Amino acid sequence: MTFTITESAASRISTLVNKNDQDGFFRIAVNGGGCQGFEYDFGVRNDAADDDEVFPAGDATVRIDRTSLTFLLGGKIDWVETLAEEKFEFINPNASSSCGCGVSFSI
Repeated sequence: MTFTITESAASRISTLVNKNDQDGFFRIAVNGGGCQGFEYDFGVRNDAADDDEVFPAGDATVRIDRTSLTFLLGGKIDWVETLAEEKFEFINPNASSSCGCGVSFSI
């Protein structure tokens, strides 16, 4: 199993990385906290670690540390645009529940 980045998410990630820090990358991490116990943390960074798993995302890259990846295996990130909002959406088969905003989850 792996982690999937949809074409829509890859396009948005490429735009963000190229706009903010062309030497950077998009990091996804799972941290303790949030209303459900764990929360997704993501954004453009330049603090690469040797043990990061690297995933292509258009002309940018996504890095996920190995510990976080264990919580995300089999999941995916998508970029969703509706009339009401634009956001990254995580589809995580490992989560037993998530909060209303989709940023926090439990296992």
